[in-house]
Amino acid sequence: MTKQTILGRVAQLAKANINSLLDQAEDPQKMLDQLIRDYTNNIREAEEAVATIIGNLRMVELDHKEDRDVAAEWGTKAVAASRKGDELRSDGNAAEADRFDRLAKVALHRQLQSEREARDAEPTIASQTQVVGRLKTALDQMKIKLTQLKSQRDQLVARARTSQAQNRMLDAAQNIDVLDPTSELNRFEDKVRREEARALGKQELAASSLDAQFEQLDSLSDEAEVEARLAALKATT
Repeated sequence: MTKQTILGRVAQLAKANINSLLDQAEDPQKMLDQLIRDYTNNIREAEEAVATIIGNLRMVELDHKEDRDVAAEWGTKAVAASRKGDELRSDGNAAEADRFDRLAKVALHRQLQSEREARDAEPTIASQTQVVGRLKTALDQMKIKLTQLKSQRDQLVARARTSQAQNRMLDAAQNIDVLDPTSELNRFEDKVRREEARALGKQELAASSLDAQFEQLDSLSDEAEVEARLAALKATT
């Protein structure tokens, strides 16, 4: 996977609109769980790829430092050879002086080569450094998004559990309303009242029958009194 592809993929994931994805999901909780799994896997893959890029950058930086150190070393050797040549020439030993001058030139060529290699690597180092910086930023954004996803998932699960509990409570309340035990008590009370009224009716009926009997008895007594008084009248005449 090239660094451009990695950078594009990580940046795209980091900019993903979570709320928009949730709005389009039929089951937001499952959507969040899947996003968390995908994000976790993508972050892991991206971290491995970025680690490889960083490793390559550090190797290029080490090579660059080595080229600069080698260039400095060859520069030191060129100076030493040149000075030795000057000393020999001042002593009248031109042949040896020329040999050391040639050594100084060889050292200078090596110095130029190492400096060129170090200079050629600098644009690559600068470019790779920028890419690594952007990738690190994008990875940080992805990790923030992952934290947000987990938080939203936890909030959603808590809300779902609360709503389920509320629905169970409301359903239970509705069942209580439908099967209200007080309605059974009311019906039983009505039955008791009817039985009580019936008993009162019987008592009233019984009382009225008894009164009629006493009234009949009173009527018979009046008739007997009348007959007795009539007999008394006849006896005096």
